[in-house]
Amino acid sequence: MVKFSEIKGFTFDMDGVLADTAKFHTVAWRQLAEKLGVTWNDDLQERLKGIDRMGSLNMILAEDNLENQYSQEQKEALAAEKNDNYRQLISTLTPSDVLPGMQAFLDSLKANGYQMSVASASKNAPFILDKLGLADYFVGVVDPASLHAGKPDPEIFVRAGELLKLAPEQLIGLEDSAAGIQSINGAGQTSLGIGNPQVLSEADLNFESTAEVTLAAIQAKLG
Repeated sequence: MVKFSEIKGFTFDMDGVLADTAKFHTVAWRQLAEKLGVTWNDDLQERLKGIDRMGSLNMILAEDNLENQYSQEQKEALAAEKNDNYRQLISTLTPSDVLPGMQAFLDSLKANGYQMSVASASKNAPFILDKLGLADYFVGVVDPASLHAGKPDPEIFVRAGELLKLAPEQLIGLEDSAAGIQSINGAGQTSLGIGNPQVLSEADLNFESTAEVTLAAIQAKLG
């Protein structure tokens, strides 16, 4: 594992790391699933974490073997319907919705000269960062529409690192999903998992909540 002194930048997932926008995804996807007659369950909800929009829709349809009953055009319309609902929900976000500890963590990174970028599967990431008052902390946000593959493919975190012009070994990526941790690891960055360490067992570093994430705590783990 790399030493703390080698780290120069951080790549962030957004949902479940910077803010709990995942709850809005859950509401919007569940409403669509129920409209389609697909039974919602906790396992499906967990597997959708970190997955892009069309990937999530196909996963929901596959629950009841419906993925071949809709044309690509119909799927795109369903995904757009979900996104319209989701955008209505996230329009209520304010800086008070930043997850515990994250504002202080971003402030400390900025004060210590670390570079930051966002690697979120959400096409709404710039809108959400603006609502949270966090946009100015980040050098850039990866556009998921420009990617060839979503998480767990490493491409999104590779691109997030390229935005910072830093080598993978100089970066720590923060994620709350197993798919995201696989993506960070595949990109050659040090992975920091936030959440259940059993679910995120492939992470290099584990913190059970965002409130535990500080530069000092990361340094203590890396040495």
